[in-house]
Amino acid sequence: MSNSRRTSAAVTAAALICVAATGCGSGSGKGGEGKDIKLGLALSTLDNPFFVEMKKGAEAEAKAQGATLNVQDAQNDASQQANQIQNFTSQNVKSIIVNPVDSDAAAPSVKAADNAGIPVVAVDRTVNKAKVATTVASDNVTGGKKAAQELAKQLDEQGSILVLRGQPGTSASRERGEGFMSAIKKYPDIEIAGKQSANFERAKGLDVTTNLLQSHPDVTGIFAENDEMALGAVKALGGKAGKQVKVVGFDGTPDGFKAIKKGTLNTSIAQQPAALGKMAVRNAIRKVQGSNPDNEIKVPVITVDRKNVDEYS
Repeated sequence: MSNSRRTSAAVTAAALICVAATGCGSGSGKGGEGKDIKLGLALSTLDNPFFVEMKKGAEAEAKAQGATLNVQDAQNDASQQANQIQNFTSQNVKSIIVNPVDSDAAAPSVKAADNAGIPVVAVDRTVNKAKVATTVASDNVTGGKKAAQELAKQLDEQGSILVLRGQPGTSASRERGEGFMSAIKKYPDIEIAGKQSANFERAKGLDVTTNLLQSHPDVTGIFAENDEMALGAVKALGGKAGKQVKVVGFDGTPDGFKAIKKGTLNTSIAQQPAALGKMAVRNAIRKVQGSNPDNEIKVPVITVDRKNVDEYS
């Protein structure tokens, strides 16, 4: 079994224990319950390993339930995703699962699906100003707070930091940023020297960090709202990464865990992408079958560093 598969299996199991304990979803989840149910899954991108893991979790649950899942990749294009949702609607799928490129831009096509009697489940990111059956997402605000606490601990509660924001318009970036900023304010000796979006992408994380370092060469810490941007920052830092400059990411991707083992990434606030995909499919099927899932289903995040990275990789 590959590292990424072991990671998915471990964290998915953890998430499902939490879900069962907190009553996030009802029903037994027995195989075959979704027989002959056709679902559509509109993902923001499959260029990011996080969403590849989410796709795997969704496909595994659909297979276990006997449902048919049509997966579409929007390639981070909100207009393309809107067309994909419209196509799902015209194809009369029983439910649509959407991971929005943009939480605002997804609203019109989601409203159209709802008006056609097709329930929509949002996963990882919310849809703004549109009705969805439920939103399955990580606890991003708490995760942002944990990231601030971890970075402050690494810096002995003093220093100068950079913040790499995610894709503008996404609830994930907004919530992680909200959690991080609220918690980092508790450390008055930590200064935010620069803050800029790198769109959740590794290459842009490299470019943005390189540019910010020219203006702020003496920073001692970086928080990136996902591991891809954090890994871009690590490349920009070179030999300073994880040593003179502490780096905290978010997502818990296989590449992020490798960087933690190498000592170039200090911490990742690990999401559970396979569990997100699994719970999105499970609750889409429940909605089709007449159950009403909770408005929000929160999957917990996990702080991963060198002390426990072997448990998740």
